Amino acid sequence: MTKLKVVVILFLLTGSVVAQGFRAPLSKGGKQLNMGLGFNSYGLPIYGGVDFAVHDEVTIGPQVNIIFDDETAFSIGFRGDYHFNRLFEITPDWDVYAGANIGVGFNTDDDLDLGLQIGGRYFWSRKWGVNLEFAGGNTFSTKLGVSMKF
Repeated sequence: MTKLKVVVILFLLTGSVVAQGFRAPLSKGGKQLNMGLGFNSYGLPIYGGVDFAVHDEVTIGPQVNIIFDDETAFSIGFRGDYHFNRLFEITPDWDVYAGANIGVGFNTDDDLDLGLQIGGRYFWSRKWGVNLEFAGGNTFSTKLGVSMKF
């Protein structure tokens, strides 16, 4: 009986996903603002950036980090991400991505920032979501914030 319940639940969830069409959280031409707080090797950053969807599965865009520690530092950079929603058939409420970034740091130990990131978002509405990201490279960082589609 338990196996039957599991099969029925999986069938209903699969039907819900198929009905939504496996669309990406951002379609080509879409834009999204990301902002929040984090923790990294230099201190506590406030971050912001914009994603531009150049494909249903690829976004690129600028990002800025302001780091508050003994001495205020900041970095500006550019990032690109691949979004796995279609590949893994993830519902549009979620967005799972990975990518690379490059930037320039000011008042930091490294002038050139290079790194990789992996993260995810959960959209509680068509416009707003919460995001969590882990990044590594010259600097390890964790970010938690909100995303707004526009």
